[in-house]
Amino acid sequence: MWALRAHKQKQPAKAKPVLHLSGPHLRRAFEHLVDSAEGTGGVERYVGALALKGSLFEELLGKGRVGELTETEFLDLASFVTPARRKVGAWLAQNGFEGLHSRLKSLLDGWSDVSTADQRMAAFDAGFPTDREHRWVRDLGAEVLHFTASDRYPLMTRWMWDARVNTGVLREIWHSDGTEPGNIRIEDNFATFRTLREELGGFLADNGVFRDMAFYVDLLCAHIYAGYINDKGGQYLRGDFCGGAKEDSMAHTRRLLGLDAVDTETGRTRLKLIDGEAHVLGEQRRLSS
Repeated sequence: MWALRAHKQKQPAKAKPVLHLSGPHLRRAFEHLVDSAEGTGGVERYVGALALKGSLFEELLGKGRVGELTETEFLDLASFVTPARRKVGAWLAQNGFEGLHSRLKSLLDGWSDVSTADQRMAAFDAGFPTDREHRWVRDLGAEVLHFTASDRYPLMTRWMWDARVNTGVLREIWHSDGTEPGNIRIEDNFATFRTLREELGGFLADNGVFRDMAFYVDLLCAHIYAGYINDKGGQYLRGDFCGGAKEDSMAHTRRLLGLDAVDTETGRTRLKLIDGEAHVLGEQRRLSS
């Protein structure tokens, strides 16, 4: 047993992924973000909104509190996860909350150990069918991990990077002589997302950002991908993330991050229940059997 343990300890760590990011592209994106956000309160307002979103997730899910999560509280959280809010109401009506609750508890079991992040994410995904109708599952799991413990988990949604179809923020900022963006061979695992956040954090620090780094990275990435949706996304992306509308230059950025979730006057959210009614933040309503 001791020999086996010693052998395991000698195993070399996996090499850190090498990401070829375009400095000029990042600078243009950051400048465009700052200019675009100015008319709606500035970048700090968006970062503050993301911090509030993180506080809500941490309050309801963090440090073991996921076990006490109610269905109403889950709906409140899901309202801020754009792909999930379009599908989860119907899923809950058919399947019930308990099964989803159990999967969320497993996802966050051992949350402080990031070395198991990929395994827990894979197990969460495996609890649902692997079809077009359940693409939202990965995004839900990724946002739960990130916004519950943003200091430990980078954002790992499909729009950040999806190796299966070679799309996401990583492709939009990729630069490598002789390598076409459509042929990137980088896994969409925890190591990749953590490296991406580290490198973008370094870029932002060079440009005068020194606090709330995780949420600044989220905002920059969302704005980069929003630009892709505006330019090239087409019907598939607009339907999945943005509802097809053309609005101001920050509209898709807000939608990707779920910051358009709530009508502040009525409390109605963009999460639709099975009867077509909008979920109202904090409203107790039995959705599943």
